[in-house]
Amino acid sequence: MEPLRVAFLGPAASFSHQAAVESFGPSASLYPKLSFADAFASVQNTEADFAIIPFENSTNGSVVQTLDLLADRKDLYKDVKVCGEHYLTVHHCLLARKDAFPSNPPDYSSITKLYTHPQAWGQCEIFLSKHFKGVERQDVSSTSKAAEIVLKTPTELSAAIASKFAAEYHGLAILAENIEDKADNTTRFLVLRNVKSERTAQITFDQVKGPVIQERSELAVPRKTLISFLLRQNAPGALADALLVFKDHGMNLTSISTRPSHRQAWRYVFFVEGQRVLTDENKEAVDRILQSLRAVTDSCRDWGTWKDQLLRAQAENGSN
Repeated sequence: MEPLRVAFLGPAASFSHQAAVESFGPSASLYPKLSFADAFASVQNTEADFAIIPFENSTNGSVVQTLDLLADRKDLYKDVKVCGEHYLTVHHCLLARKDAFPSNPPDYSSITKLYTHPQAWGQCEIFLSKHFKGVERQDVSSTSKAAEIVLKTPTELSAAIASKFAAEYHGLAILAENIEDKADNTTRFLVLRNVKSERTAQITFDQVKGPVIQERSELAVPRKTLISFLLRQNAPGALADALLVFKDHGMNLTSISTRPSHRQAWRYVFFVEGQRVLTDENKEAVDRILQSLRAVTDSCRDWGTWKDQLLRAQAENGSN
C-alpha cells in the first residue's frame, strides 16, 4: 500500500506539522496546507487520506476557524468525519534572527513587532504583558509562518512566537523558551477522513498510531462523539430539550460550543461533544440521539465517533 497522505495546517514546522509527525509516524507523506479550509477540502476531494487540525487549547479554548468549518454552512464537506484525536503539549518560544540580538541576555526593548498565530497570544499573555506592553502584534496564519516572516524581513527588529521545532527548521535564535502561561498548555487536534474513501475504509486511527495494548478490552475504551445542531427559533426550552436527548441516551456531555449560523443574526450552530463507554445497550446511541434530535431541532449532524485518547492514556498509565 502507498504511504498515507496526511494534510496539516502549514507551513512546515508548525505545531500541526509536529502533531502530524507524532500521530502518523515517519512513513506517512505529509502535506502542508495554507489554511484550515484547504485541509478540510483535501479530505473532501480525497487528495489526502487524513487531515489533522487544531480543535481546542487547554489555555485559550476553542479554535474558531475549525468550528466555522465544522458548521459547514454551504455543505462543502458532506463526506468529512472525525476519526481520531491527538494531544500535543505546546511550548512556545520567542524567536528572532541570529544576527539581530547579539547581547546575552537579549534586549527585548529593541523589538518593534511581534508575529504569531492568534491562538498563541492568549497562551503567552503573562510573558507578553511583562516584556512587550505597547509593542505591535501581527496575526499570521500559523506560528511557523511567523517564524518564516521574521527570517525574511531583515529590515525590521521583529520576533516570532513559535516552537523550538520551528526555530530549528528556520535557523532562528531562541531568545526565550517556555513562555506559555501554563506548563501543561496542550492543544487537542482532530483527525479527519472521508467516509467514502475506500483507501481509508479499513484503517482505524489506532492502526495508524500503533497496536492497541492487549490487556485492555476495546469495549472499555471511552468513545467521544461530536454532534452539531441548529435549534428551532422562538421555541421555549429548545436548548434544554436538545440537551436532554443526550442524557436520555446515556451520553455524558463534555463540552458545548457555538458559532453564528449565518442564516439569521443571533442564531447559532451548537456543537456538543459527548462521551460514553461502549456497551451492548448503547452501541446504537448515536443513531438514537440523531433520531430524537430531529424531532426537536431544525437540523443536526453526526461528525463522528472516536476513541478518547486522553482518558485512554490515563487508564493505561494507571494500569502499568
